[in-house]
Amino acid sequence: MSTFQPDSMDEAVASIRPVDELGVPLGPGHPIGLLHALGARDDWEDLTVAGALLTDLYDLFTKPTVRFLSGFFGPIERGYRDAGFNIEFVPADFRRFAPVLEAQAPRVMATAAALPDAAGWMSLSLHAGATVDELHRAGADPDRVLIVEVSPHFPRTLGLGPYSHRMHVDECDFVVETDRSPIALPDPEPSEIDRAIAGFATGYISDGSTIQTGIGSIPSTIAKLLVEGDGGDYGIHSEMFTSGLKLLHDSGKVTNNAKGIFQGYSITTFAAGNQGLYDWLNDRDDVRFLPVHVVNSAEVIANNANMVSINGAMSIDLFGQVVADTIDGKQFSGIGGHEEFVSGSGLELSDRSLICLPSTATIDGQLRSRITATLMAGSVVTTPRHHLDVVCTEYGAAEMQGRTVRERAAALAEIAHPDFRDELFEAAAGMGRGR
Repeated sequence: MSTFQPDSMDEAVASIRPVDELGVPLGPGHPIGLLHALGARDDWEDLTVAGALLTDLYDLFTKPTVRFLSGFFGPIERGYRDAGFNIEFVPADFRRFAPVLEAQAPRVMATAAALPDAAGWMSLSLHAGATVDELHRAGADPDRVLIVEVSPHFPRTLGLGPYSHRMHVDECDFVVETDRSPIALPDPEPSEIDRAIAGFATGYISDGSTIQTGIGSIPSTIAKLLVEGDGGDYGIHSEMFTSGLKLLHDSGKVTNNAKGIFQGYSITTFAAGNQGLYDWLNDRDDVRFLPVHVVNSAEVIANNANMVSINGAMSIDLFGQVVADTIDGKQFSGIGGHEEFVSGSGLELSDRSLICLPSTATIDGQLRSRITATLMAGSVVTTPRHHLDVVCTEYGAAEMQGRTVRERAAALAEIAHPDFRDELFEAAAGMGRGR
């Protein structure tokens, strides 16, 4: 443990002006104690905070003169928005968070980190993401302020090569210490539908595949099925490292020996999951955190051998247009790395990109098909049709790549819920008439 002397939280809080701009990373990198301390102030005149994916309830964002610009909504953003607080969505995929933040250049930057080591280096712990360069820029600029909140409960994680994934205490204006723990996410309980979808998805994952998954019951179930199956020698290259990927590691089936790039290492840009995941990540050598512009680069993704990306969606029309971050035009989550991994996994013949979703959703008591003839007015496309490869529901898998408009539509209708298939087949039959 470092013998450094932490700075005063009160002084760090006081360094932020009543009219100011603050930048923070995506959820797992949030300085939790600092954000709570800022909520105790009542003198805000015009404070703008730029970040993404709130993981805790902060009084700060209920203040009428505080605005939160979020690049990715979670349930807390949705709740605050619906309650009328100043929460706004900034459309950008995860890689573009970096240039957006650089253009904003908040006067104050803040992040969470692990405790400094004896030489004063602080691991950036659970988040590399898109803020690393801006943190360093803020630290080097005498007109800006850099605040790092360290805690013994944040794991020490490693970068790789030129991507050091750390900061030095001498770069910072304030290094404050708290006893805060990263927010733990519960392990979702899979439904029978989730298990059926996961069963179709695992059929596309062969020995030596490099895997990307997100959070949720379907990716978690896929990981469990792979643990129970006969395959192995897997690699990991995933924007997010989850509790499910930890289980796959623990089974001995992740070797990272066949990737062709970043050999021997599971690569990620942030981690979120249960407390067991955070404890497990501490000082691990075989999981490395790199900035998002590396992890989510389509070319880097494609350079992984036998890449299989697994992502979700809210709905898909018969053209193959994917709506993944809105419901009826209302912001639900965010763009994140969705399109980046879908498109990156389609650049090589040996790679596959899977979109996994239940065939239906119940909205306001009404059963609705997630596969639709056309998108509803006001729908927002997350990923365009020409990037789509495979779609999995509980009724099967539909191959898109290389098929005509009419063939793709018919394949999607085939895996829709039986209650909606006839109308979808009828719509699909007419989709080739414009050729």
